[in-house]
Amino acid sequence: MTVVAAILLRSIGGFVTALAALAFAPVPVTAADIIGTLPFGLFFASADDTLADIAIDNDLGYTEIIMANPAIDPWLPGDRTLVVLPTAHILPSGGRNGIVINLAEQRLYHFARGKPAASFPVGIGAEAANLRTGSTSVRAKRVDPPWMPTARMREEDPELPSFVPPGPDNPLGPKALYLDWPGIVVHGTNKPYGVGRRVSHGCFRLYNPDIERLYQAVPVGTPVRVVDEPVKLGWLGDTLYIEVHLTTQQANSLEETGRFEPPEFPKLEEAVTRAAGRAASRVDWGAVHKAVEEQRGIPLPILRASLKFT
Repeated sequence: MTVVAAILLRSIGGFVTALAALAFAPVPVTAADIIGTLPFGLFFASADDTLADIAIDNDLGYTEIIMANPAIDPWLPGDRTLVVLPTAHILPSGGRNGIVINLAEQRLYHFARGKPAASFPVGIGAEAANLRTGSTSVRAKRVDPPWMPTARMREEDPELPSFVPPGPDNPLGPKALYLDWPGIVVHGTNKPYGVGRRVSHGCFRLYNPDIERLYQAVPVGTPVRVVDEPVKLGWLGDTLYIEVHLTTQQANSLEETGRFEPPEFPKLEEAVTRAAGRAASRVDWGAVHKAVEEQRGIPLPILRASLKFT
């Protein structure tokens, strides 16, 4: 990361205006604990754009683009408004094998031996009862899957049919990965505006181009791990980064009311100190707490420069 980028990130409240006046080149990340492009991408909105449309066009989820741009009207950004694209992601903690889904950031990660990690936005369950963490696997794959609403879905909406064949009205999209958890499917969608939101009955919906790509890369038997990590920490070179997302409770409140309460992360300092290791004395706690306060879902550096004497 350039010195200019680091300075801009540490004063994130005004980084959009500052970037508009600079020749700034984001840095592609290909290794370590972060994937994507640091620190973020930029997009000039047109008069007809919404943040939801910009998210779809840039393979981002709705909630993540909203949180990355809290000062922008999501339905009327305005012509030539500079929109931040959260294009870099700290990898979730734990093993990097198969599929890992992080509920908090509403993203799916795919790890395949010998290939770079990939990440896709997903729509997830709307209710806490439909959100499950733990380990499972892909038990089956299907092209042009039919959709059979559950008894509960039909009870909630009696107008639902018992069977929907493949086609434009099918909410499973062109391809599906069936998990070894009953009724849970990773699939495409005929409603792309639901990607990156908490709107499903427990399944994970992807944009159709993303499920096409994932389907080809994932064999039956692939392990799947679902986690809920609103705070992620990771290293790139000699710099530790933090990335903070909404909690499940906050995201539900955002969907229902458009607002949410400040988060509580009681073990935050312990987690940061453990991740920093020998560099713990260089942690910039002001930067840590600012990232937690803003929850913008963008990886931010949280170490002060080490002193070197010659």
